Amino acid sequence: MVKIAVAGALGRMGGRIAALSMEHGDIRLAGAFERRGHPDAGGQLGTLLGIGALPPVKLSDNVFEALSAADVLIDFTQPAATLSNLKACVETGKAMVIGTTGFDSGQMKEIKDLAPRIRAVMAANMSMGINLLLKVVRDMAQALGGDYDVEVIEAHHRYKKDAPSGTALKLAQAAAEGLKRNLDDVAVYARHGMTGERSSTEIGIQTIRAGDIVGEHTVLFGGLGERVEVTHRVANRDTFARGALRAALWLRDRKPGLYDMQDVLGLK
Repeated sequence: MVKIAVAGALGRMGGRIAALSMEHGDIRLAGAFERRGHPDAGGQLGTLLGIGALPPVKLSDNVFEALSAADVLIDFTQPAATLSNLKACVETGKAMVIGTTGFDSGQMKEIKDLAPRIRAVMAANMSMGINLLLKVVRDMAQALGGDYDVEVIEAHHRYKKDAPSGTALKLAQAAAEGLKRNLDDVAVYARHGMTGERSSTEIGIQTIRAGDIVGEHTVLFGGLGERVEVTHRVANRDTFARGALRAALWLRDRKPGLYDMQDVLGLK
């Protein structure tokens, strides 16, 4: 049995993780929390989410209280909050699944220093389909080579705060690795005006924000006379929630270290 705590338990992702945890006989919801001073702190999570069948877990506004009965924290919140929660996991020796995106370089450095001290899975996208696609894109880029231009197009809902998405960056990185390029040197994030001809090495990453799009990613390989496109579309957030729960179960038998969904799915 793996006992989980959920950060941001009243949020779009947190609520679905809590609800879907009931699908697993080997997972039990043991803790849930929101930010300090949250007006609903102290209430029953199931009641607050309108899911009466949830275990009787009180919503806390204290990460340490929520972690006290848990083995693994699942966090899809905001970069600063996630980093603070990671420090709490390191202090208490709890494992962690990180689905938050939008970290800056300094925050990523801290994560890479702290997370290996515990058992942690971090992925920009917990979808099993996307993680398979990362491998496919790397292999396609290697096979097609420099004669094909690479563009990554991503679309998300209007409320998403970071751009481009972490998943788009991972897909672009996979293509860059297949082509033996440094993404920092060749990434182009926007085009406007007289940009001149496209260079033969650049990898374009384009962003769409509209309505309630959960998540769509397309990688386009454009050659002279043909193009190849691979697309992944998410219908609802349950895909990410189920992936995070699978990662939490997978961590049960691992040694300390920072892993990703490629490890969880055995794709490495």
